[in-house]
Amino acid sequence: MLDPNIKNRLKAEIASPYKGLRQFIYIGMGASGLIGAFVFFFQILAGRNQALPNFALQIGIVAIMALLWKWERKSKT
Repeated sequence: MLDPNIKNRLKAEIASPYKGLRQFIYIGMGASGLIGAFVFFFQILAGRNQALPNFALQIGIVAIMALLWKWERKSKT
């Protein structure tokens, strides 16, 4: 007989496969977006206005990853 903790964890994995992997990807992509936003922000401060679209893209990536993370955490499966 399986330990109840293991059985519950296996049921959760069946209900939502690869949840841990998806969360890892959200964190990794969000961190990458933050680093990119940091770099492009200081390029904008240095006067390179052509970096503005790239900065907006990085902020958008961070926002999307935050929304996906929140959505993933909200679904209790």
